[in-house]
Amino acid sequence: MSELVTGEAVALELRPARLPSRALAVLLDLVAAMAVYVAVTIALVASTASLDEAAQTALSIATFVLVLVGGPIAVETLSHGRSLGKMACGLRVVRDDGGPIRFRHALVRGLIGVIEILMTFGVVACIASFVSARGRRLGDVFAGTLVVRERIPVARTGFVPPPPPWLAGRFSGLDLSAVPDGLWLAVRQYLTRMQQLDPQVGWSMAERLASDLAERTGAPVPQGVPPAAYLAAVVQERQAREARRAFGSDAAQAASSAAAPVANGPIPTAEAQAVGGAPAAYGPPAGAPGVAPEPSDGGRPAESPGVSAGERPGTGFVPPA
Repeated sequence: MSELVTGEAVALELRPARLPSRALAVLLDLVAAMAVYVAVTIALVASTASLDEAAQTALSIATFVLVLVGGPIAVETLSHGRSLGKMACGLRVVRDDGGPIRFRHALVRGLIGVIEILMTFGVVACIASFVSARGRRLGDVFAGTLVVRERIPVARTGFVPPPPPWLAGRFSGLDLSAVPDGLWLAVRQYLTRMQQLDPQVGWSMAERLASDLAERTGAPVPQGVPPAAYLAAVVQERQAREARRAFGSDAAQAASSAAAPVANGPIPTAEAQAVGGAPAAYGPPAGAPGVAPEPSDGGRPAESPGVSAGERPGTGFVPPA
């Protein structure tokens, strides 16, 4: 299978890169790194000819470590997972939930890559990629990352629908640090595929996901907001924070400027509140209540009728391996 599948049996549009394209990308990266290493070595030999043999050996080791180990780590961190070889092959390193990698991810991949790529000439990496269902090497497994293909047909990509305009910016103060990557992945893929699901099944999934997300954030789902609209608004808030961290505040402000003016606008009418003021995609199915229940414990949404707190079903999502 060329696509990832979440615990909700929803296909993820990011397709894992396979061994041939990854091997070509690594080869291009190694050629570029070796060219830089040779150039730096020649410059050091010419400038340190007066030093003794021990000093020259120490400089050679330091150059090897900085160029062939530190260089790839720095490039992947600064380019958010796109090295020279990966850009040429249309690949990118992402987190398990599809987000951009950070320094710790690149550091783990680079350090383990010294063993499984440089010291074993790629044999360990090839074996690990063959064994892994997603084509991941050991560095990806320990770092929690995945190499995916960026060049895929537009029709195959998923689209996360935006939340209703009156919800834009409403969750800017929400604490999202305790939400695991697996739950983000399940929420995002539900939103991209919710219109393909049976309305009753989709509404039930949205309620469970919203309940788990509210439990992790410590704030209940606002009354009158459909669970799918709540999920979309929180995902949008997380994306805005990721954009601020990766590209600065200007990019995040530009992305949300169109919806921000109505975030503090008038409350939707009573008719609109029947479905949370959301588009039809977020509205409840026939026979389902349109208004979310009042929180019953001061921090979590009320349980469904007939289901006790200890019996509340979970989302069923499985964090990526």
